[in-house]
Amino acid sequence: MNRYITPEKTDKNGIKNLRKKLGMTKAEFVRFIHSSKATVERWEKSDEITGPITVLVEILKRHPEIVDEFIIPKRKAPLRLYYMHKDSICTIIDVFMPQQKIEIHNYTENPVFRAFGVKERPSFRDYKDFLKSRCFPEERDMQKLTLREIGLPFYDPFMIIEKTQGRMAEDDFWIKIERQGEND
Repeated sequence: MNRYITPEKTDKNGIKNLRKKLGMTKAEFVRFIHSSKATVERWEKSDEITGPITVLVEILKRHPEIVDEFIIPKRKAPLRLYYMHKDSICTIIDVFMPQQKIEIHNYTENPVFRAFGVKERPSFRDYKDFLKSRCFPEERDMQKLTLREIGLPFYDPFMIIEKTQGRMAEDDFWIKIERQGEND
């Protein structure tokens, strides 16, 4: 059985010092660790804190730069797509429609979970193909009936994804769409 060097407890100073080292406000720290404000406030007054937070504190003390890997970059384009697996962001796609250009940010090393696999600089054509891959086939029998069921007048992959979130019966991937003005 393995033993670990991680401490079994920390205290208010451990939490406060970590937050300062990371340059986070209390509210930012709460969002980062997905905790409640009341919990962080209680920790910052406590002489003994135990539980999983002690391991996280130790990891972040040793590797504060890891936080940068979890920051969602500011959006540059009017349209952003989040390629998700269950509730994890795999790839962020910023779409510049007039220029027919995209920029991506991958948040997984596994190419199977990335929107464009191993491609680091996909083209706009790759983006269009990706959208099609998250829709029912254009050649599908009774396509007009399916389109009518989801409230669309014609086959358009982006419009279909707006209605279906790009969900497919055979996997747990989906697409969240965010437009300029939303969550800015």
